[in-house]
Amino acid sequence: MVRAAIFRNSLISAAPVFASISYPPIPEDLTTPFQVRLAVNGKNAVAIGWNTYEALNESCVAYGTLADNLSSRSCSSSSVTYSTSRTWSNMVVLNNLDPATVYYYKIVSANSSVEPLLSPRIPGDKTPFNMNVVSDLGVYGKGGFTVSRRDTIPYIQPELNHSTIGRLAKTLQDYEVVIHPGDFGYADDWYLKLPNVHKGQEAYQSILERFYEQLAPITGRKIYMVGPGNHEADCSEIRRLLKLCPEGQENFTDFKHHFGKTMPHPFTSSSSNKFAQTQSDKARSFARPPFWYSFEYGMAHVVMINTETDFPKAPDAKLESGPFGTKGEQLKFLEADLSSVDRRVTPWVIVAGHRPWYSTDSIHRCEACQHAFEKLFYKYGVDLAVFGHEHNSQRLLPVFKGKADPRGMHNPKAPMYIICGGAGNIEGLTPIRHKPSYTKFAYAAEYSYSTLKFLDDKHLQIDFIRSSNGDILDSSTLYKSHSIPFVSQ
Repeated sequence: MVRAAIFRNSLISAAPVFASISYPPIPEDLTTPFQVRLAVNGKNAVAIGWNTYEALNESCVAYGTLADNLSSRSCSSSSVTYSTSRTWSNMVVLNNLDPATVYYYKIVSANSSVEPLLSPRIPGDKTPFNMNVVSDLGVYGKGGFTVSRRDTIPYIQPELNHSTIGRLAKTLQDYEVVIHPGDFGYADDWYLKLPNVHKGQEAYQSILERFYEQLAPITGRKIYMVGPGNHEADCSEIRRLLKLCPEGQENFTDFKHHFGKTMPHPFTSSSSNKFAQTQSDKARSFARPPFWYSFEYGMAHVVMINTETDFPKAPDAKLESGPFGTKGEQLKFLEADLSSVDRRVTPWVIVAGHRPWYSTDSIHRCEACQHAFEKLFYKYGVDLAVFGHEHNSQRLLPVFKGKADPRGMHNPKAPMYIICGGAGNIEGLTPIRHKPSYTKFAYAAEYSYSTLKFLDDKHLQIDFIRSSNGDILDSSTLYKSHSIPFVSQ
């Protein structure tokens, strides 16, 4: 924390030296909250995270069901930073919330506003709801790296109106949850802008600050659940530049600080079955949020996995990243967690990770991920697998070991796969090079994302949305009977 303060003060005193680096301006009141984010933290709990330009001795949030009567209050002493950051991450948890209820909250600061949030649906609530999926999101501004900060929530910069961020902001009332399995901001692409070439350390941090604040109109109002991607690993993916990465920009440091305390451990089981309770407790002991964990929301049991580290031949080992658990711990977590799901409570099982092993581009297929995870997906009847990494949108048939399930979308045993990496970033979109036989939809013409519509316990609708105008590019419905309480195939 001391080094971070020295770093921050040196930046303030030496502002002309970094004139080409477009940091957001530091406010007069250093307790002003920025980068606000919400997450499910338990069955009746929401974590609220935010950043400030000084450490807080006490972080507090006032809240209630009436905007003009915030009679409840929650506080914590959590305020953490790292060596190259100008900001501190703060977090509190609102517990014992009534389910599926609109609350209002205000971060205790002179420069904060009252904002709404919808408390989580309890596991087993069969009310239909929508969940958006985005990945590989880093476009923020006309040329990729914007130079002007946004106004207060829910204002969106005009340059963002064409983008996925703009569409998510315009449709806030249409969804309840967002999952984002990897790649935030693309700070490690700092070298793509010429003025940054000799100031990579500052460029990296300024991109992160701006991106998270650009995303705040969504993350500060909607449950936003995340997982790691390759662009969080280090200050660069180019091996010869790795030696330039200072402490604080290595090994997922910002990702850990930004999301580490807001993402949950797996929930205690909502099942009355003793085996489910035992396996759920085991999964909790093996979880390592924000890298791998699970949460439940209404009809859905959602698992976030880490396709970057912590399994044999994990791809980010070459970037000297990880591990974050003991040997084999992530896979032990995944098996215990999937085996604990009682389909009578949460019929839909969704697993989200960053790198796919089925896609239209063989270059981006992660064979090591497939060897590590695919058999567990099939064994425990995962309904839908969600990935990014490839910068486009794809819908694939249910498939296992490279072969489409003969049942197709009607009660298949194999998981259905989608890729939602077309949200937009400075690297651009990935062309569709070829279409394997199990490909049903592939799109790379414009930015896009996906909406999962949990219609009932047997029907899940998957829509792909064009970000610029909200057009539905593709729509399909997966039918699963969910007749077996505990799946083991």
